[in-house]
Amino acid sequence: MKHANQDWLIRENGFDRNRIAASGNKFMIGNGYMGCRGTMEEYTKDQLAAVTLAGLYDQVDGKWREPVNAPHPLYAVIEFEGQSLSLLDSEPVEHEQALDIRSAVHHRRTVFKADRGGAELVVESERFCSAERLNVIAGRLSVTCSADGQLTIRTGIDGEVWDINGPHLEKLEASENQNSLLVTAVTRELQVPLAVAERISSSGEAEDREAVTMEVRYDRQSGSIFRTISFACRAGKTYTFDRFAAVCTGLDEEEPGAAALRLCREAAGTGYAGLLAEHEACWERKWALADVVIEGDDEAQLALRYSLYQLLIIAPEHSEKLSIPARGLSGQVYKGAVFWDTEMFMLPFFLYTQPETARNLVMYRIHTLDGARRKAAEYGYEGAFYAWESQETGDDACTLFNVNDVFTGRPMRTYFRDKQVHISADAAYGIWEYYKFTGDEGILLQGGAETVWECARFFYSYAYYNPLKQRYEVLDVTGPDEYHERVNNNAFTNAMVKRTLFLALEAMEILHAACPEQYEALVQNSAIKPEHIRDMHDRLYVPEPDSETGLIEQFDRYFTLEDVPLSELKGRVLNKHEYWGGGNGLATTTQILKQADIVLMLHLFKDAYDTVIKKANWAYYEPRTEHGSSLSACIYAMVAADTGSPDWGYPYFMRTATIDLTGESKQYVGDLYIGGTHPAANGGAWMAAVQGFAGIRFDGECATISPSLPEKWQAVQTRLALRGQQIKVRVGRQQVELEADAGNTSEVRVAAYGQSLTLEPGVSAVLRMGQE
Repeated sequence: MKHANQDWLIRENGFDRNRIAASGNKFMIGNGYMGCRGTMEEYTKDQLAAVTLAGLYDQVDGKWREPVNAPHPLYAVIEFEGQSLSLLDSEPVEHEQALDIRSAVHHRRTVFKADRGGAELVVESERFCSAERLNVIAGRLSVTCSADGQLTIRTGIDGEVWDINGPHLEKLEASENQNSLLVTAVTRELQVPLAVAERISSSGEAEDREAVTMEVRYDRQSGSIFRTISFACRAGKTYTFDRFAAVCTGLDEEEPGAAALRLCREAAGTGYAGLLAEHEACWERKWALADVVIEGDDEAQLALRYSLYQLLIIAPEHSEKLSIPARGLSGQVYKGAVFWDTEMFMLPFFLYTQPETARNLVMYRIHTLDGARRKAAEYGYEGAFYAWESQETGDDACTLFNVNDVFTGRPMRTYFRDKQVHISADAAYGIWEYYKFTGDEGILLQGGAETVWECARFFYSYAYYNPLKQRYEVLDVTGPDEYHERVNNNAFTNAMVKRTLFLALEAMEILHAACPEQYEALVQNSAIKPEHIRDMHDRLYVPEPDSETGLIEQFDRYFTLEDVPLSELKGRVLNKHEYWGGGNGLATTTQILKQADIVLMLHLFKDAYDTVIKKANWAYYEPRTEHGSSLSACIYAMVAADTGSPDWGYPYFMRTATIDLTGESKQYVGDLYIGGTHPAANGGAWMAAVQGFAGIRFDGECATISPSLPEKWQAVQTRLALRGQQIKVRVGRQQVELEADAGNTSEVRVAAYGQSLTLEPGVSAVLRMGQE
């Protein structure tokens, strides 16, 4: 295995059967079109081997609708002298699994000892999902034996697919076509065709290839197809096989079978080395835009880069009709659905590094507007009520019974689908953030203004006007803190609704100026007019800080709930998987939170609250937060940095950045498996490091830098994409170093330490603390 620099290498030594699922998440690869779990070649659906496809969903027999996993094309099992040597039936002498996050290549090295004669067999492999050819997976498999003997390698396409709520594929057919293997199928619900092709070639030294006489047999069974390669191996010789696979669906090809075979042949024609070279070149370009260098903290450096890697392998760079699901492309968990996580926790990273991908994420909400309209109409409201769990059409995949009671086994009614109305505000917020950040007015004229307007109309129809208090209120909602359902005037929700109303008015003014006909059509077809939205904005109630304590009540009467210490509440747990929310959950009648809505609000609207208010609420809510959501910790890190207490925030940053490295996250809610990767936490790690500790903000006109570095950190270096201009930034404790790319076409305004300057293309500058 070609080892990467240690700053870029994730590695585990030894084999632990209990960590197979966790390792599948930790070592996954992907390219935005598909995600391939970090499983071994000999693993099957029982070990959760999967190639998860972006944007292809299926529903079977009324079960939960979820993304489709393709037949696995890199299956391989090795035998020596008739003995199967795999991690499923043999204890290895040595085992190492590694992930080079700089080039997105998965590595494996395993040493087995054969029963007969004690010969040692070394199996090495590597694979990657091509960043250049999104339908292609390439792999290399090498075997070295310490003794002469008969070596048999069984490779091919495993059609026995891992599904949570499947099976999703039918009409599976397997064939051999001019040295390529092919499996075709169709999805059950929509009959979308799918195809996987694979071929293999021997590589290595020419004389070794010529000396090998191989016997090849093909075996078709249950929608799978395998080839068996048998030959006499010589002691000490390494035998290497290159594997090429292509996955195509009816979403991107008219004839997926023919396309997969063609792409597979083309990949083989380029060769493994050529594919790897072009793949690595793509990743060099990705990291040139996205990398963040932390000086002085190697552990944090690797964890942050790993977080960014996880975002880069699932980013939909190729399509504006895709977004990022809550578990990325690590499997079918959470139905492969897109949540509010994307706008709040992932979009910022792409705005600052890859605005084109950020645009795709925002356009996904615009393309799914009709689904949001259908949901609003379903509940009797106007406008757009976005799906809590959104799939390809924007219709809500979230069910009314998401969790089973671990004590009775009965489904529990939850109110995620119908009461987390803040999702529409989150979608509107994301659209405006992209517009503000990039100045791309086209996003508003191509549906963005209409989308924000429809979200505002929904909130007007949902809200309650209190005639006694002469104000609008937002009642019967669930905020991000899902342990408390159906509350009134959730502060975060109300603040986001108010923001949406303001943005709708701003967006409609832009639309009126640029496309008056489109504006008139929207206004004329609605009983809700801009003056209604303005009135609601001006008179909407948003909880204010208490004049004495500075505390903001999370929702009406929150402070009257039982104020029990978190440790005491944990002592009441009867089943480690029991759900803390719902009608009878442990936390429901207490002040214990899943995540702190107030602290998130203080981050999003930081300019509206002073440091005293932020510190008071951070100190009050943190001991009462269970962090049952992976989204929670990064927000505490950011607000701590914002208040000048970065070392308070550092442990929360590390908890966020290492969540997929340690695997120490909730795996179950009730009896529902929720394992997988955590892209929102990955995005939160970037937010905490760059927006929090480095203190970088951009309002569309000026980049402001207010450093608040943890004790371990000497500086943070990164590159920023601001209104189409690129600048390099090094944020230290006493100074900020800046460099504008020579290829920039306009100047960039930057401010730090109370000073400001304008960076011309190719110009470098330094701003120092205390400098006049």
